[in-house]
Amino acid sequence: MRPSTLDPRPMNDSPVRLDLHIDPDAPRRELEQLRHGLLQEPPRVSSRYFYDAHGSELFERITELEVYYQTRTERRLLQRHAGSIVERTGASQLIELGSGAATKTRVLLDAMRDQGSLHRYVPLDVSESMVRRTAEELVAEYPGLEVHGIVGNFLEHLGELPTDGRSLAVFLGGTIGNLRPEDEAVEFLTALGSELGAGGWLLLGTDLIKDAETLHRAYNDPQGVTAAFNLNLLTVLNRRFGADFDLSQWSHRAVWSSEAQRIEMHLVASRPLEVFVAALDLRIRFAEGDHLLTEISTKFDRPKVDRLLESSCFEIDQWYTDERDLFGLALARCVAR
Repeated sequence: MRPSTLDPRPMNDSPVRLDLHIDPDAPRRELEQLRHGLLQEPPRVSSRYFYDAHGSELFERITELEVYYQTRTERRLLQRHAGSIVERTGASQLIELGSGAATKTRVLLDAMRDQGSLHRYVPLDVSESMVRRTAEELVAEYPGLEVHGIVGNFLEHLGELPTDGRSLAVFLGGTIGNLRPEDEAVEFLTALGSELGAGGWLLLGTDLIKDAETLHRAYNDPQGVTAAFNLNLLTVLNRRFGADFDLSQWSHRAVWSSEAQRIEMHLVASRPLEVFVAALDLRIRFAEGDHLLTEISTKFDRPKVDRLLESSCFEIDQWYTDERDLFGLALARCVAR
């Protein structure tokens, strides 16, 4: 784990602890990563830049679209199986990685409350305002609940998780698909297993491989919400790094790669362009039709999930999916190697 400075923020003697992990080298490293990505072939930008306030609002709208099956299918699976998941794990502490507004998580919190095991919720997210607001909402909704919020990056700050007590870590929304399965995803799960220890539980949400037309509709919705979400990334780059992307000269495109078994989100230049990024003192030339890669979303089947988990320390204990095999939840346990 990278060194960070802990900035604890008590919240008026409430049952909430908020830890901010501040890496003094983060701004420099972020610029290096941005430069490296923009100079790749094809150029790429981290999907972290999707989620400013407006981007987060757009994503919430995406999850409500009829063509976007992932969120509602995962929520139904949680509603159907939360009780048995909580009973099987015996968890009293729920850890959520990339917690956001914790909308689906409440299903698990309800099941823990109903079984009398609910003690602590640990959200880890990059947004301090989101973690703070969610913590305040949850302690009001669940009397006696403690919230230990961690503001940080789940790829870098797993070592800050409190793992005393019986923990269930959840990584939902198919977010594991945004990490390259051959290295990033394995490294992340290995680090998580190391923190949870032998016997630690993980609930992993995975979007499943399906027909290309269903995937195409989900990522190229006719209302254009996903296009606006993708283009908003350029607004974030302009604001944060002094770039001069002209959004009117770029268009959204999401394509299915059958070879890599993943959706790739791109922004496509409509004409020859030169973009200047002031924070990097960098000029980049794009030809008409050139792509800027903004996100990958790998899709899985059960054997692929098995291989991914077994590459770290986890083994699947229970596998839950819907009638159409749109989405899968893997309840896995870390075992000693």
